[in-house]
Amino acid sequence: MEEPVIQSGEGPPENPQVSEKKISVSSSESAKRVSRTVKPSVAAPSKVVGQPGSIRKKMEPKINSDSVSGVVKSTVTGSGSARSPNSVPIRRNSTGGLPEKPSVSITKRPGNVGSVATKKTSTLASDPLRRSLPEIRRSSLPSVATKTSPRAGISETRKSGPPVSPVTRSLRTSTESDVTKKETIKRSSVKSAPSISSSSKRATSSLDSSGSSTSRKVSSKPFSPSARSPAVTSGSKVGSLSSSMDRSSSFSGRRKAATPESRDSRFIVLPQVEIKAGDDVDKVIICKFPKLLGVDKTCGEVKAWRLFDLHRLDLRGHRVRSLNASGLNLSPNLEFVYLRDNLLSTLEGVEILKRVKVLDLSFNDFKGPGFEPLESCKALQQLYLAGNQITSLISLPQLPNLEFLSVAQNKLKSLSMASQPRLQVLAASKNKISTLKGFPYLPVLEHLRVEENPILQISHLEAASILLVGPTLKKFNDRDLSREEVAIAKRYPAHTALCIRDGWEFCRPENAIDSTFRFLVEQWRDNSPVGYLIKETSIDQPFEEDACQCQFVFVKDGTPSICPNLVLKFQWFIGERSLSNFTAIPEAIEQVYWPKHEDIGKVLKVECTPMLGETEYPSIFVMSSPVSPGTGCPKVVSLDVRGELVEGNIIKGYAKVAWCGGTPGKGVASWLRRRWNSSPVVIVGAEDEEYRLTLEDIDSSLVFMYTPVTEEGVKGEAQYKHTDFVKAALPSVNNVRIIGVHVEGNIIKGVGDYFGGREGPSKFDWLRETIDTGDFFLVSSGTAEYTLTKEDVGRRLAFVYIPINFEGQEGESVSVVSETIKQAPPKVTNVKIIGDIRENNKVTVTGVVTGGSEGSSRVQWFKTSSSVLDGENGLEAVSTSKIAKAFRIPLGAVGYYIVAKFTPMAADGESGEPAFVISEKAVETLPPSLNFLSITGDYIEAGIVTASYGYIGGHEGKSIYNWYLHEVESDPGTLIPEVSGLLQYRISKDAIGKFVSFKCTPVRDDGVVGEPRTCLGQERVRPVFRSPKLLSLQIAGTAVEGTSLNVDKKYWGGEEGDSVFRWFRTSSDGIQIEVNNASTASYKLSVDDIGFFVSVSCEPVRRDWARGPIVLSEQIGPIIAGPPTCPSLEFLGSMMEGQSLSFVASYSGGEKGNCFHEWFRLKSIGSKEKLKADEFLNLGIEDVGKVIELVYTPVRSDGIRGSPRSITSEMIAPGEPTGLELIISDCCEDEDVIPQKKYFGGQEGVGEYVWYRTKNKLDGSSLMDISDTCDGVVTCGKTLIYTPSLEDVGAYLALYWLPTRADGKCGKPLVSICSSPVNPALPIVSNVRVKKLSSGNYCGEGEYFGGYEGSSLFSWYRETSDGTIILINGANSSTYEVTDSDYNCRLLFGYTPVRSDSIVGELKLSEPTEVIFPELPRVEMLALTGKAVEGDILTAIEVIPETQTQQQVWSKYKKDIKYQWFCSTEMGNNKSFEPVPLQQSCSYKVRIEDIGCSLRCECTVTDVFGRSSDLAYAETSTISPGIPRIDKLEIEGRGFHTNLYAVRGIYSGGKEGKSRIQWLRSMVGSPDLISIPGEIGRMYEANVDDVGYRLVAIYTPIREDGVEGQPVSASTDPIAVEPDVFKEVKQKLDLGSVKFEALCDKDRSSKKDTGVGSFERRILEVNRKRVKVVKPGSKTSFPTTEIRGSYAPPFHEMEVELFRNDQHRLRIVVDSENEVDLMVHSRHLRDVIVLVIRGLAQRFNSTSLNSLLKIET
Repeated sequence: MEEPVIQSGEGPPENPQVSEKKISVSSSESAKRVSRTVKPSVAAPSKVVGQPGSIRKKMEPKINSDSVSGVVKSTVTGSGSARSPNSVPIRRNSTGGLPEKPSVSITKRPGNVGSVATKKTSTLASDPLRRSLPEIRRSSLPSVATKTSPRAGISETRKSGPPVSPVTRSLRTSTESDVTKKETIKRSSVKSAPSISSSSKRATSSLDSSGSSTSRKVSSKPFSPSARSPAVTSGSKVGSLSSSMDRSSSFSGRRKAATPESRDSRFIVLPQVEIKAGDDVDKVIICKFPKLLGVDKTCGEVKAWRLFDLHRLDLRGHRVRSLNASGLNLSPNLEFVYLRDNLLSTLEGVEILKRVKVLDLSFNDFKGPGFEPLESCKALQQLYLAGNQITSLISLPQLPNLEFLSVAQNKLKSLSMASQPRLQVLAASKNKISTLKGFPYLPVLEHLRVEENPILQISHLEAASILLVGPTLKKFNDRDLSREEVAIAKRYPAHTALCIRDGWEFCRPENAIDSTFRFLVEQWRDNSPVGYLIKETSIDQPFEEDACQCQFVFVKDGTPSICPNLVLKFQWFIGERSLSNFTAIPEAIEQVYWPKHEDIGKVLKVECTPMLGETEYPSIFVMSSPVSPGTGCPKVVSLDVRGELVEGNIIKGYAKVAWCGGTPGKGVASWLRRRWNSSPVVIVGAEDEEYRLTLEDIDSSLVFMYTPVTEEGVKGEAQYKHTDFVKAALPSVNNVRIIGVHVEGNIIKGVGDYFGGREGPSKFDWLRETIDTGDFFLVSSGTAEYTLTKEDVGRRLAFVYIPINFEGQEGESVSVVSETIKQAPPKVTNVKIIGDIRENNKVTVTGVVTGGSEGSSRVQWFKTSSSVLDGENGLEAVSTSKIAKAFRIPLGAVGYYIVAKFTPMAADGESGEPAFVISEKAVETLPPSLNFLSITGDYIEAGIVTASYGYIGGHEGKSIYNWYLHEVESDPGTLIPEVSGLLQYRISKDAIGKFVSFKCTPVRDDGVVGEPRTCLGQERVRPVFRSPKLLSLQIAGTAVEGTSLNVDKKYWGGEEGDSVFRWFRTSSDGIQIEVNNASTASYKLSVDDIGFFVSVSCEPVRRDWARGPIVLSEQIGPIIAGPPTCPSLEFLGSMMEGQSLSFVASYSGGEKGNCFHEWFRLKSIGSKEKLKADEFLNLGIEDVGKVIELVYTPVRSDGIRGSPRSITSEMIAPGEPTGLELIISDCCEDEDVIPQKKYFGGQEGVGEYVWYRTKNKLDGSSLMDISDTCDGVVTCGKTLIYTPSLEDVGAYLALYWLPTRADGKCGKPLVSICSSPVNPALPIVSNVRVKKLSSGNYCGEGEYFGGYEGSSLFSWYRETSDGTIILINGANSSTYEVTDSDYNCRLLFGYTPVRSDSIVGELKLSEPTEVIFPELPRVEMLALTGKAVEGDILTAIEVIPETQTQQQVWSKYKKDIKYQWFCSTEMGNNKSFEPVPLQQSCSYKVRIEDIGCSLRCECTVTDVFGRSSDLAYAETSTISPGIPRIDKLEIEGRGFHTNLYAVRGIYSGGKEGKSRIQWLRSMVGSPDLISIPGEIGRMYEANVDDVGYRLVAIYTPIREDGVEGQPVSASTDPIAVEPDVFKEVKQKLDLGSVKFEALCDKDRSSKKDTGVGSFERRILEVNRKRVKVVKPGSKTSFPTTEIRGSYAPPFHEMEVELFRNDQHRLRIVVDSENEVDLMVHSRHLRDVIVLVIRGLAQRFNSTSLNSLLKIET
């Protein structure tokens, strides 16, 4: 049977207990120690319990003993008895093994009890089956140490083979030379003898499963002990049935309990249970004492008996058939039940064993299932089911404490069962197991045995077992795990164990990923969304505090893209290993999870639940490998800047950091400002995550940079985040207020705090309150200042501030209301005299009166000869009124200054201080002038008119008067000399009908002449009579036809108006006829007047329509005929090209004869061309622009010719422009089309031509109405000659012609269309070229011509450095992306034009490009992280452009990055930089010598082609000294109270000044610090007061300029007592009462020198109750007690004080009145005294001094 090797103490057991510690056993050591001779050891008497397993042995300190076999004494002493070796029957091994042949050798020491010969017999010889399966059990028995018998090594050998009958075997004994006595002890029934191991500390055991007869060594691979695995002690209050018995001893004797010193834990091979008795001893007891135990040997049946009401039951091989048998009587108290080799077939009845720990049911008739009754056995630790007929363990319940399970030699096909949380050993050899499907979760399994099973045929079965069990598995099939199999197991995916358990066929590791994925997909297929396939499930390798992302990809059947309609839900779980129960991680429902520190070593599992619409499908999962510890180097996962980018807002940078196992610290944050097209600049002071946007940030982009730093100081890689451009806030204003005194007359001002970009022309309004309604109305705007007026008194003013930014955007207005305006006392300001300071002018005084409403203010006028006012001195009043503000300057004020005295008066009569104002100049006299001039009287002949005027300008002298007559109002007039110097004029008849005027020239008495002034009469002078008349009337002229006759008359009677004339024709017979239409003063004689007399009559009419009598003139005649003439000649017709021209001529001069005419064309050079004499003239193109002349010669009937008369026409105008013909020939692409046209209408100008393209051929009205608005008609040209283009191919061309004359006149349009469509040209291509689109991308271009382009052919060629041109296969597109093969070559583009009708043109190649290189690595910006402070580390960070090209260039072609640091040097006003030697890395630690300088880092990137990028650099501000600080502060010293301690640290922060150091004490566990007075140096010597305290040094670094840094503290461990002092103090404390000799200084005068005084001897007595100082007695006196003090109250305040300047003195203070100073000879003694007193007094103190002294009491 597979049984555990268990341990026991050397003494008898008290109570069965579970062992908690196990130690592995080396088989090699066991083999070597079998026959070793060991020395006897002396120990207290004890009894030994022999058991069939290994025995745990406890070793006493300082005793070296080995573990040997038990020795049985022949006689029993009173002190105890020795155990006899166990009697073990030959029995089947439950693991399927065959018996071994162990040998036992016994060695005796001289003087000891003789060796014991033991016989072995078999009690199961009658059972053939059991005889065929013998069993060898080896055990290691503890050594037995007594006072009378030494230990002996025993060895026994047994042959293999089934026994037939009980056989007595002899024990061969080997004896040393010193053995003097031998004794043989026989036993009645002995089984296989145990193999004894001589190991001193380890017990060994071997589990044989091979079935061979050879011995096997125990594996040297130790088990990994479980923290909760049971241990076994050997104590028991009652005797064990399996205890060895001495023949002379009593069976009921009790054994002593083992002392703690005797216990020593040993590691075991299998889980152990305490006091599992040996099989052989139990059988011996039952066989020798059947009556005592109630067993009937003859029938083999078990009768009703109880084993002394113990916890153990052993009925092996008793043919028990049922656990419910009437005589069995199972007890709930049983803990160890052995029922193997029986006939049990059911477990009914086992449920009563509530406390059973070991249950052996091997070799019965169980077939299973039916293990449900075991569910009640919660305490079960070991279960043996070997050698049955069990086919399945599926019904085996979960047993929470089960540690060992043997199911070997059954018919199991799998190991499917419930999870066993504490199972350590699983033995399942010799079954029919062929699959690992359903393998249970066994979290602590260490041993797994599956030998002789079909499953062994699986390749790498051991690796599969490692995957299923996990890291706890130590042995497989009784062998240590193979390193190769462990390595192979690590190559499988994390979910392999689940797949194995679910039935996946185990395969090789290289195929496992795909195979397991297909296996899982097949399981999930039926429950997946319809039409979807699972394409991928993956999870990252999880690291502590780093992002772990899972990936689940679903695709539609046949569709490669991911479906967006599918929603995935995630849930993360965590478990100990793959087969464990996973626990959901709260709130871990995203695609990414961050493993925590406590997750290290555990397995993550993600369940993904697909949702399609409202339908939720079953979850799928993916598992990770165990979580690995983080690297400790943090990294930024994502950066985000939150907040509205508006001026004044606070934005915050959020960094999501993966701490990767490091302690989260505070990262380094910085903000940079980047303006348009400029490099980022660090914002000074912006070193927090939050930043408030300022005015300087407007129109700039911010860069948030974050460098994660752990608490350990590990820096991660800095990352950055760009923001958009910051916008200005909306203009606003706050804190609007009115400043100034709110009193009338004062100036107040409205102010406010503007915000919102740069302020522009903000608006300001002032409003005044209406008293009646309380409303406000506008009184002023545009200015922030306002002067208070009287209208404001008693009212409030409102100031309105309307903020406007620089762009003109207006914000919300803010207003504020002032206090009520108070009235000022009456006061006048700004007094002025308004008006011209001249004689007789009116002037006015004005002033601003404040202080309420103005009342009747008084003004008094004065004159003074002085231009400077001197109060009222020298003033002479010039007015009597005292309230008039207006004043006319009198003549007496001429030459004086005018002064106005203004006395302000309020409405209530209150008067203010008068104000005086003086004129700017003295009063001037005016020049002589007239202020008015007029004429009065009746304007009639003989009437009298009178002139009057007003004179100003001093005293008038002799002014000049003149009268004038005027024909019209505007003429200068005629002087009337006879009335000069007079103011009156009698109108004479000469003035009738004229205007009369008077002119006056003013003259002053001093002769000064002023400007003359004239006054014109209002009407003409009228005559005295009433009607006009003619004094004479006659006709002037000759009586010849064609001449004009005029009237000659003399009118009188006022001004003539429109007199009436009538002409008369009188024949020779006296008949008078009035000539019609002849009513003017002239008349032209006509042909009708020939032979007649002509006369005229006139009726005078005055202007006022008064008529006089009609007068008739004398006749003139008779009228005779005149010469022939042509009075008028005119053209008939239009003077235009294409018209006919005629004429009309009039004749006079008697009877008309044959008159004639001629036509001429006048040329520009003055000559003329005779045309013809026809009556009509047709005008042609040659006449256009010329002039036509017509010459007409009148001829009388008698042949007499008159004078020719000619007329010339206007310039002949051209005719209307007209298109006569328009024809378009056949058209071809790119060939000029010249239409045929005919024009009429003068000189043709630039006509309007419009070419139209139409798909269809138009005609008729549709052609005439053609325009680009018609469907399918497009305008394509506007010139006469047109070249068809590509668009015209296949279309018809129509020409619209608008005939236009040279002068711009247009005629009617004409439209024509070609007869056939436009034909295309041959395909050609030109200007073939290569255009670079971007880095690595090129585009080929060419200009195609020749109809519509079809599928033209493109090709790309590579020209190598030697000029060879190679066609690039597959490059047949117009664009080309550069590959690695193109670098160092040139590209050419080939273009073969193909027309749409498949006509192919000629191939054209482009010029080669430049040599192709990848894009040069660029540094977008170089930023410095860290502070420009001494001691800080500046790190240059290159910001790589975010473009994909640059990212690829950096990753693929970047060769190296070179850095160089520079330090600035001042040279005049210029700053220059010098390189810092040996500083060529990206990081630079600011040195102390850099203070006051600026640092600069330059960076260049070199690629693999040897090219270097542009230089990028970043500069710091001036390096400032660092804040003084001290690093690595520590206190050096040995740790004892007598040592010297020194504080050490590294200072940084400029040059160190006088830093401060303070030493303190700190109680362990208390935050309080106790200052040590006077200890401020770098060194400190400890003393006894420091015992138990930690020494704390606070170091405050101070720079030489006085700047202090943060104090830093360091502390020691609690100060221990110096070992020599400690030893002596402990001895004296153990005694409890000691005395010391000391000296007492009775004269403690401070004036005495040190060491000089009157010292007397004293005895210091110290015990546990009090302290006493005794003065010794002398010959003449008795001893006297000087001071006595108790530790207990009220003297618990007693103290022992030290003197730091004297290490030999101490002071004992009992209370304020009792103290004594003592001196001892050494510091050592002083420290002992102090510690002893304090140690004995500790029980009255709150803090135990013993713990401080580390003294055990």
